[in-house]
Amino acid sequence: MRLVVDLNRCQGFAQCVFLAPDVFSLHGEEALLFSPRFDEAQRDRVEKAAAACPVQAILVDYSDEPTKGVEPHVG
Repeated sequence: MRLVVDLNRCQGFAQCVFLAPDVFSLHGEEALLFSPRFDEAQRDRVEKAAAACPVQAILVDYSDEPTKGVEPHVG
């Protein structure tokens, strides 16, 4: 899992900071700081922060996670 934030789209509303303060923070009044990699324990908070972003600037990327429950096909 990794976090992708479109900083050009971010307007500094800071909903993410309130919902996932261990991952997001503000530097000054509008500069968003974030950790692109986060622990599984923070997953729920990060997903809520992404959903709450009023300009949809946050994407949680799951592409590096292995697919669970899928067995490889052996011919």
